[in-house]
Amino acid sequence: MDTPLTTIAVVGLGTMGTGIAEVLARAGREVIGIDISEAAARQAVASLEASTARAVRRERITEQERRDVLARFRTFSDLRAAAEAELVIEVVPETYEIKQQVFRQLDAVVSPATILATGTNALSVTRLAAESQHPERVLGLHFFNPAPAMKLVEVVSSVLTAPPAVESVTRLARELGKEPVAVGDRPGFVADGLLFGYLNQAAAMYEANYASREDIDAAMKLGCGLPMGPLALLDLIGIDTARTVLEAMYSASHDRLHAPAPVLGQLSEAGLTGRKAGRGFYTYDAPGSQTVVPDALTPKAGADAVTGRTVSSVGVAGSGTMASGIAEVFAKAGYAVVLAARGQEKADTAKARIAKSLGRSVAKGRLTEEARDETLARISASGSLDSFADVDLAVEAVAEDLEIKQQLFTTLDKVCKPGAVLATTTSSLPVVAVARVTSRPEDVVGMHFFNPAPAMKLVEVVRTVLTADDVHATVREVCVKVRKHPVDCGDRAGFIVNALLFPYLNNAIKMVEEHYASLDDIDAAMKLGGGYPMGPFELLDVVGLDVSLAIEKVLHSEFRDPGLAPAPLLEHLVAAGCLGRKTGRGFREYARR
Repeated sequence: MDTPLTTIAVVGLGTMGTGIAEVLARAGREVIGIDISEAAARQAVASLEASTARAVRRERITEQERRDVLARFRTFSDLRAAAEAELVIEVVPETYEIKQQVFRQLDAVVSPATILATGTNALSVTRLAAESQHPERVLGLHFFNPAPAMKLVEVVSSVLTAPPAVESVTRLARELGKEPVAVGDRPGFVADGLLFGYLNQAAAMYEANYASREDIDAAMKLGCGLPMGPLALLDLIGIDTARTVLEAMYSASHDRLHAPAPVLGQLSEAGLTGRKAGRGFYTYDAPGSQTVVPDALTPKAGADAVTGRTVSSVGVAGSGTMASGIAEVFAKAGYAVVLAARGQEKADTAKARIAKSLGRSVAKGRLTEEARDETLARISASGSLDSFADVDLAVEAVAEDLEIKQQLFTTLDKVCKPGAVLATTTSSLPVVAVARVTSRPEDVVGMHFFNPAPAMKLVEVVRTVLTADDVHATVREVCVKVRKHPVDCGDRAGFIVNALLFPYLNNAIKMVEEHYASLDDIDAAMKLGGGYPMGPFELLDVVGLDVSLAIEKVLHSEFRDPGLAPAPLLEHLVAAGCLGRKTGRGFREYARR
C-alpha cells in the first residue's frame, strides 16, 4: 500500500467523478474512468477536452501538455478495467446497496494491495469496509465540488483502515495540490458535518415563514462573507442529496438540529431537487442552469406601498466602536448626526475615532479630504441625550444588556419628539422588551448593524408585533439611503444571522470536545471546503468567547432545544477569562500588543 499511486481508477463519471479524473490526469496520473453509462463516459471526455482547451487559451498549459492530459484518461464501461489500478476511487450514487456492490465486484478484480476509496460524504466508511474481503485497504477520500477548484480533501479512516493506506492517499492528495485533512468515520465528516446542520436550520427558518429565501441568503452572504446563501447552496448541492446526508447525520447523533426539515422531504418527493431539476428553493431557466428566474415567490418592486416618515437628522447613542461606526455611516450619507454619550469627554473621543477612520479612508484614496471634512462637520458630539430632542431617528448602540437598554429607551421616550423612530441595534435581545418601556412601542424597531458598520453592508430590520408599518418602511428606506442592504426578520432570538451562525460555531466546539478533529483541521476544512472567510475558531476568538456564550445562551433559552446548549468547553474558557483575541488567549494564544 506504500507504492506510488500512478494508475488510478475512478468509478462513476458524474460531475464529481469527472472533476476528480481531471485533477488526477492533470497531475500526471494514468486515469481509468469507469461508468456503466457510455453517455456519461463520453460527457466526461468532452468535459476534459473543454476544460483543457480553456487552459490552453488562457496560456496555463501548452497544446502538447493538453494532448498528454487527454491521452492519460481512458474510459470503460466494465469494472474489470480497474484491474491494473493501485487506487480505485468510487463516486457512484449515495446508497449503501450500490456502493457495496461496487466494492464486492472490485474485490474480485483488483490486487489485494490496491487501495479502495469511497467518495461518500454521508455513509459509514466502516460499514462499506466491512463488506470488503480486505477492509484494511478501504478508506474515505472526500473531494469537494468542483474538484479541480476546491483545495480540501478529507481523508477518512475507519477502525479497520491500515495506516499505510492512509499515508499513501494523504501523500497523493498533497501531490495533487490539495490540502488533506485527516478525519474519523462519522456522517458528514468535518466540513459537511458542520455545513449541513447550518443548511438544515436555514431550511427550517424558511419553512416557518420567518424570513424570505432572498433575505435569508442575503443575510448570510453579507453578514458572514459567505460565497453563497444557504438556500441557494442547497439547490446547488441537490435537496435530495442534502436530505440523505442529514438523515445519516441524525441517525448517528439523534440531535434534532440534524433531523431534516420537512420542507426538504416535500421538495425531494415532488422532484424539486434544486438546480439539476430546474427548480428547488428557487426556479432556474433550465435543468442544470445556474440562472435564477422570477417565480411566484420573487419579491416585486414597489409591492410595499407604505410610505416611510421623513428622516433628515439622526441621533446615535453610545460611545463604543459600533456607535461611532453607525454615526460615520449616517454622516457619510448626508444626514445631520448627533452622537451622544455619557459625558462630553466620551462623546468627543467617539467623534475622534470617526475622524481617524475617515482619515484612513482618505489615505487609501477612498475619500477626498473635502468629503472627510464635510462628513465630520455633520456630526455634533454631545454629553447628554437631551440633544436628541429634534432628531427624526434615534439609534441606540450601547451595551448588550437589557436593563441598560430599557433605561436608555425610557429616557428617549421622554426626550424625543412625537413621531421620531426609536431603533435598537441589539443582536440578541427581544426588541419588544425594549419597546414596552416606552409610551410609543409602535415607534420602536430593531436595526441590527454588523461590525465594522462602515464596511458591512447588512442591516437586519426587526419589527415587533407592535411596530407600525410606516416605522418599518422608514427604516428600510433609510438603510437604502445609507447604502446598506436591509433584510426583514421577526423579533426572535438571533434574528437571521446569529440564529444560523452560532449553532454552527457551537457544533464546531463539540467536535473538538469529542476529539474528532483539531482546531486547525476544522478551520482549514471550513475555509477550503466551504469557502468560509474564517474558520469557526478564528471567528470565535475574534467575536469574543464571552459574547459568543451570551448569544448561545439566549438561543438555547428561547428555543429550548438541547442541541443549542452551549458547549461546556466554551463555558470553561469563559470562566477562565480566556475570551479570545481581546485577552490574548481563547481557543488559541495571541501575542500581546
